[in-house]
Amino acid sequence: MPVKKYILLILLFLIQSGYCPAQGLTSVKHPAWSYNLSIYEVNTRQYTPAGTFKAFDSHVKELKELGVGIVWFMPINPIGEKNRKGSLGSYYSVKNYKEVNPEFGTIEDFKETVKLIHSMGMYVIIDWVANHTAWDNVWVKEHPDFYTKDSLGNFVPPVADWTDVIDLNYDNKELWKDMIDAMKFWVEECDIDGFRCDVAGMVPLDFWKEARTELDKIKDVFMLAEAEGPELHRAFDMTYSWELLHLLNNVAQGKKSVQAVRDYFERENNHYPPDAYRMRFTTNHDENAWNGTEFERLGDAAETFDVFTCVIPGMPLVYSGQETGLNKRLKFFEKDTIQWGESNYGILYARLLNEKVNTPALWNGMRGGDMIPVKSSNEKVIAFVRESDSSKVYAIFNLSDKKVRSQLESSLIPGEYINLFSGKKFRIKSKEWLELQPWQYRVLVADKK
Repeated sequence: MPVKKYILLILLFLIQSGYCPAQGLTSVKHPAWSYNLSIYEVNTRQYTPAGTFKAFDSHVKELKELGVGIVWFMPINPIGEKNRKGSLGSYYSVKNYKEVNPEFGTIEDFKETVKLIHSMGMYVIIDWVANHTAWDNVWVKEHPDFYTKDSLGNFVPPVADWTDVIDLNYDNKELWKDMIDAMKFWVEECDIDGFRCDVAGMVPLDFWKEARTELDKIKDVFMLAEAEGPELHRAFDMTYSWELLHLLNNVAQGKKSVQAVRDYFERENNHYPPDAYRMRFTTNHDENAWNGTEFERLGDAAETFDVFTCVIPGMPLVYSGQETGLNKRLKFFEKDTIQWGESNYGILYARLLNEKVNTPALWNGMRGGDMIPVKSSNEKVIAFVRESDSSKVYAIFNLSDKKVRSQLESSLIPGEYINLFSGKKFRIKSKEWLELQPWQYRVLVADKK
């Protein structure tokens, strides 16, 4: 039995036995279907001129061809009107947890969209805003005791700048019951497969653990936390890797060294459970709207880091329009339709995401291959091998804006490979010199013959 499979069996036994130190194992059972998938974030309002579920349906086949496995919809609930920001408001100001935003269509429309996505072998999660609600949420009148109040008895935002929402008080266990009931509604009524949980770290972990337990009684759900921290993997399948995103921005801008990237992965390996999924990304709705497009932040390194996030351990995220080379900040509170067109990024992501589906070395969690460094004589070059179940991927990245020459050496690299993008075949020795242009990369997949 391969060593990795043997270790996995031991870990599964320990989990079932109740062993779960804070920085040890995940205590959730990942859905069996999640190990070889990537995730795609849908900004429904901006996706089509109509901004509806029915209009989005015509793009589902394209997402399947792109290699997408999990379709994540930003919040689909009605948006509050009181203290609304902009003319359309924020998705994250929820007026009713059990209804659909009429801007997008009806709940029946959404059910049909879920069925269509499922029919193509993909899965659906929806954004869930558990930390706060709109000022005119139905609970404000029905359950005012669900909310945090100041010394004068006034509702308060969770963060001063979040003036369109008010904070929920999780000291009230009745809130837990109703919130979990609302989450169960979408799984039972619309057959969704899980949730992306907004600002998950601002909600008690014990709540998420209870919610996960109740949801898993219906079906094996997939849970994504918009937060970092190894302890979150006691309730969630996947966490954000915000720290890595910020590091890549800094490397691209010359503010951090490439060694800092190596140090990051060593630190992550030491702190996160071995079967934890980390979400990898170069952009998302927050980054795009508030901090700039990937091209603003990463410049000439944008494509390089897009590829990097797809081949390192973890689940890659593609944000709406990224496959068309989206190079504009989408407005957050107004209509701002994505302009679709042909792009090299569509080809790039299709190769990467479809390869992930079929190559165990690139899978998520412990099913995928570890990121084993390849010795490089030039510190600007990061190279590594990932290997699992007779599949192997050898990736090389020049993380600098200079032309470099480096000797790469490892007993793991000899063999015959195919360049994922050019299709060209290579025979690699254990020690070779390589010349790379600024921000050049190579992703080589062992020839399966």
